[in-house]
Amino acid sequence: MYLLLLADGFEEIEALTFVDILRRAQIDIKTVSINDSKNVTGSHKITVCADLLCNEIDISAVDGAALPGGLPGTYNLAKSDFVKKLFVELDAQNKLIGAICAAPYALAEFGILKGRRATANPAFWSKLGDAEVEKNMRVCVCEKVITSQGPGTAHEFALAFVEKIKGKNIALELKNEMLYK
Repeated sequence: MYLLLLADGFEEIEALTFVDILRRAQIDIKTVSINDSKNVTGSHKITVCADLLCNEIDISAVDGAALPGGLPGTYNLAKSDFVKKLFVELDAQNKLIGAICAAPYALAEFGILKGRRATANPAFWSKLGDAEVEKNMRVCVCEKVITSQGPGTAHEFALAFVEKIKGKNIALELKNEMLYK
């Protein structure tokens, strides 16, 4: 099972595009609220109902996870003890993780980007800690860590996950079905 973590203030395009594309690829992806409620409100005031609450997650059953950007969602994710524990554990187990837009900041705060190549929204390049910042890459894949620059790269970000999970052919088929060039 793969997870997309949601905190109030998340970027809706990044979150929903990611979940939609992974589900089209028949990947078991669940949205997880880090709030006390399954209802999470995005940065553009769109409220979604998450599949699960974070206290319902068995970390040992998680194959990978991703973080959408958005403000203040990114900061809410970065200060969550659950999110930190989950991502540090997934990284230690060499499982697939990622973050888009401002959210690579959270990975940097957790120590995950140290010595790795990464990208983010340009406003957050200086907040990526010890990462080697790839300013000219819309999506950066470094080992099992995928980062991306923002809402305009959400499709590419999600397709990079599909490729890592299901392979290049499935990602290409899905890309063609969605008429994404």
